[in-house]
Amino acid sequence: MNKLVSRTLLSALGAIVLWPAIFFPHPRLALGANDSGQVIEVTAQKYEYSPEPIHVKSGSKIQLKITAVDHDHGFSISTVPDGSNSNGSDGLVFASAQECWQLKKGETTTIEFLAQTPGTYSFKCCHVCGLGHRGMKGQLVVDR
Repeated sequence: MNKLVSRTLLSALGAIVLWPAIFFPHPRLALGANDSGQVIEVTAQKYEYSPEPIHVKSGSKIQLKITAVDHDHGFSISTVPDGSNSNGSDGLVFASAQECWQLKKGETTTIEFLAQTPGTYSFKCCHVCGLGHRGMKGQLVVDR
């Protein structure tokens, strides 16, 4: 009887854990050493990102390597182009999606994604960094 209960509980637990992976697949992106991706070095400093705007090609795997040079900042970008319906499919597919990437002073944060839909994607600082924080914005342009 104990074996039957244990097997049943183990099977139920396995089904619960695997349910999202089976029925709700998420696109995954991994840039390996041999992948031909576009690497872009970006700096974040009071109250700007550089370069700005950032241009990438549609269909490219992108690595943004962002370094905060003066103090901590943040990076937030939408997955759909500006002016698009947010219920549509994502134009940017992130390897590790986050609402706000924390950019620590002196450290480089790598953000990986696939730029699959042409358009303009606005980004902003999402970590209060001083009086000009609200103006710390930029654009990522996915070209055809």
